[in-house]
Amino acid sequence: MSETLTRPETVVQKEQYFSLSFVLSRVLNSGVIMSIEKNDQELKGLEKSIAKLTKTKYVSLFNSYTGAIHGALWGQDIRYQSSTRLNNPSDQEKKFLHWLGITLAAGTHVKLAYSFIALSGSNLRDVDQLVHETGGEAPVLILDFTELGFGPVAAIATNDENIWKKAERLKIFGAFDLQTMWTQEESEPELQPTAQFNYRLSPLVAACVKLTLLRRNLSS
Repeated sequence: MSETLTRPETVVQKEQYFSLSFVLSRVLNSGVIMSIEKNDQELKGLEKSIAKLTKTKYVSLFNSYTGAIHGALWGQDIRYQSSTRLNNPSDQEKKFLHWLGITLAAGTHVKLAYSFIALSGSNLRDVDQLVHETGGEAPVLILDFTELGFGPVAAIATNDENIWKKAERLKIFGAFDLQTMWTQEESEPELQPTAQFNYRLSPLVAACVKLTLLRRNLSS
């Protein structure tokens, strides 16, 4: 049976058109269109904004919610034939973990893999409270910004440097690849995954999400 597609609510209002067009123009004129540019500042800017919001030390960005889930799991060595626990997992999460070969278990004796906040136009102004209520439940907090209307985008936030490192290693042209592609020297090879995925976020999307976060209290 086919599902009915509904148009997602968007936080972008008419009064924000000018500021968003200014941001897009700035990014386009900078010449940093590809997400693998060494001098890109948009991804770093969004990472800093999320780190400040979540009061965490490390943030990794992804171009999909499933990418962020993968990064959160891989960062904690939760992989094929592992078991983990999620609070009220969605069908999407269940199917993705099954595809990864990870078993969902119940009971507090199993470590909670991550906590999760989905942000949209209806709850964006409450993000500080949501983070306060959700943060600390698990080693990783996933923020899903997809419903803001700029395309699939999510982030993981953590205070564990090893989780961040392994999550970045999972991405093609993540933080480590950007170093090695210019120096041609491998760094921390023990963190190299068996495969990498195209999870890297576009600077254009990052710029729009960052602006929306900064202006969240100005939205009506």
